[in-house]
Amino acid sequence: MSENLFNKTIMVIDVGNTNTVFALINKGGIWHKWRMSTIVNRTADEYETHLKVFLENINNLELFDVVISSVVPAVNYELKSYIENIFNITPKIIGDNIFPNLNVSLERPDEVGADRLVNSLAANCIFGGPIIVIDFGTATTFDVVDKKGSYIGGIISPGVNLSMDALDKATARLPRIAITKPDKVIGDNTITAMQSGIFWGYIGLLEGMISRIRIEYNNDMKVAATGGLAKLFKPHTNIIDFIDEDLTLKGIALTWDFELDIFSK
Repeated sequence: MSENLFNKTIMVIDVGNTNTVFALINKGGIWHKWRMSTIVNRTADEYETHLKVFLENINNLELFDVVISSVVPAVNYELKSYIENIFNITPKIIGDNIFPNLNVSLERPDEVGADRLVNSLAANCIFGGPIIVIDFGTATTFDVVDKKGSYIGGIISPGVNLSMDALDKATARLPRIAITKPDKVIGDNTITAMQSGIFWGYIGLLEGMISRIRIEYNNDMKVAATGGLAKLFKPHTNIIDFIDEDLTLKGIALTWDFELDIFSK
């Protein structure tokens, strides 16, 4: 894509199971973001109402294109309608009419979520392979890109908040707790015991999974992490090399134009 064309602004939208993130991107990178909860039955009119806040301080916005990565297909129709009504643009939807420039070495590449593919694309473009990408979302996912830049598979495990919800809902006497690092591994009351189980349990999950992936791949691999909890865990383990909270958004933009170099480190 020519440089003068990318002077235009595109909107990228990351629809996750819990939250939906909107971002505006031009040749300078990501310059405006907005987060809202993902609600399946939200209408196009409701999107317009909520997003007025996102756009109200932006003057003379002229969008060139819109690209959506969605793991919640049920929201796509109304979100697409909102984009068409307000901006007169038919958005591109990853996996539907636009695809990441990433070789997927699996028998069923269509089964891999759009978020995992764009994360892998961005990590490979920005940090280089071979690389493992950890995404702390509703689920905690590990995705693997080999030294040739091919996506070779990954792991899906319950997210931190899902695990906490399970403890809260499935037990009569365990309270809801905040995710925090306890002072000791051995808890001396119910709260600290739960905090240790969640925090150090996930450190163990991260370190164990990364170690096993490296053994199975028979090579050392870099590790990039995204998602809000990445910064909580990184100071307490040496397995995470890079943190990029905007990795998914960057991967969506790179899907739109895989030759972009604005995100290179």
